[in-house]
Amino acid sequence: MNTNTDTQVSRRERNIDVLKWIVIVIFLLISIVGNYYFRQYNPTLRTFSVVTLLTIASFIAACTKKGKKTLVFLHEARIEIRKVIWPTRQEALQTTFIVAVVTTVMSLILWGLDGILVRLVSFIINLRLF
Repeated sequence: MNTNTDTQVSRRERNIDVLKWIVIVIFLLISIVGNYYFRQYNPTLRTFSVVTLLTIASFIAACTKKGKKTLVFLHEARIEIRKVIWPTRQEALQTTFIVAVVTTVMSLILWGLDGILVRLVSFIINLRLF
């Protein structure tokens, strides 16, 4: 009997989530179509209404099962970002300089190889073997 009750509860939760996603899509469509339909009106008012509808849709999305998982993921990502040891300004400048120098040297090497290969191919093409 307990399994049947759990199935009904999970089915009910799934139906509620589907209903929430339908409402979210409706809010998004209203914001897009409304912004286009009322384009002759004040842009500030249109922006405010679009932001308001998107905010409401976001809050509804945060109440769904996937929305809750997303919020947990974002919270954990924020915690991990705090753990990162960011380079100092001096380290960033030194690394940037090294990358620029290596890129310049490699481009000169490739330019030289390209010039040699072009001359070699043109020499081979201009040979008369008959």
